[in-house]
Amino acid sequence: MSRYIVQRLVTAVMMAILASAVIFLIANFVPGDPVLAQLGDIAASDPATVARWRAKWGLDLPLWERYGIFLSGLVQGDLGTSIATRRPVLDDIFQYAPATIELATVAFLLSLVIGIPLGIAAAVWRDGWVDSVARVVSLLGVSAPTFWLAFIMLAIFYGGLGWAPGPGRLDPIAFPPEGPTGLFLLDSVMAGDWETFGDTVAHLVLPSIVLAAATIGLITRTTRAAMLDSLQQDYIRVSRAKGMRERTTILGHALPNALVPVVTLGGLAYANLLAGAVMTETVFSWPGLGRYTFRSAAALDFPAIVGITLVVSVTFLLVNLAVDLSYALLDPRVRR
Repeated sequence: MSRYIVQRLVTAVMMAILASAVIFLIANFVPGDPVLAQLGDIAASDPATVARWRAKWGLDLPLWERYGIFLSGLVQGDLGTSIATRRPVLDDIFQYAPATIELATVAFLLSLVIGIPLGIAAAVWRDGWVDSVARVVSLLGVSAPTFWLAFIMLAIFYGGLGWAPGPGRLDPIAFPPEGPTGLFLLDSVMAGDWETFGDTVAHLVLPSIVLAAATIGLITRTTRAAMLDSLQQDYIRVSRAKGMRERTTILGHALPNALVPVVTLGGLAYANLLAGAVMTETVFSWPGLGRYTFRSAAALDFPAIVGITLVVSVTFLLVNLAVDLSYALLDPRVRR
């Protein structure tokens, strides 16, 4: 088991180093000039001003030297300074990350709560009405474009029926809860501010449903397929032949073996939710990493783009590592 863990850790570190090089190269070969994007037309026509800006941001140095400076800062926890905000990229990420983490976590939990039971029911009552509902939910969730679903949800539940609050994390007149985490749900509970907690929940409903839609479909389909495979195994026939209750057979024997592919998909799905909330956050005016990424890309803010992409890559590596280690808990063969 210890050897298995060490191998996965070494692989993750090597992949992180390789990812940093690839991300840095891609970001620096993207067409466009960040200096010209930041300067006005008059300043951009002055060669001396442009040269000072390039020297200030290190864009006049050779690529290999800039990558060395980037790695040196990375070892010290410095992702550079944003060209657009003039702040350290890491500070910007810490400012915007809690909103994305809160939204993605709620969407992921919603995906699990709906997707796994629906997939189990679809497999148990195969070709029944529950299976038909699961197929429709899966098809709609995977097929519906995120931006279209977001606009439809806003138009119906906010603009038409008035059941949901407007975009944003809180009402315009509300104040964020005081707390150390930046997660409004957790901070409001810690402060005992239940009014803010209810306001936060209300604003999370629509964007979390939109963000979770595709993941619900994937988890439902994967759970159904894995459960169907498990229910056809010999140990299930033996369990039923011994007279065990059907609930014990399904939840105690079939489900644990069916969870291995679900865990793999769930880990990657959570990382995708963290990294892929750009459209959802833009439509719902959610002040998270998605909107920050969009603004950085529009401004050709290379330090911010590299920093955000690297953080996303490390997130995927950590999630994959957690998934690999979870195999040892689900499958005794891995521990041996």
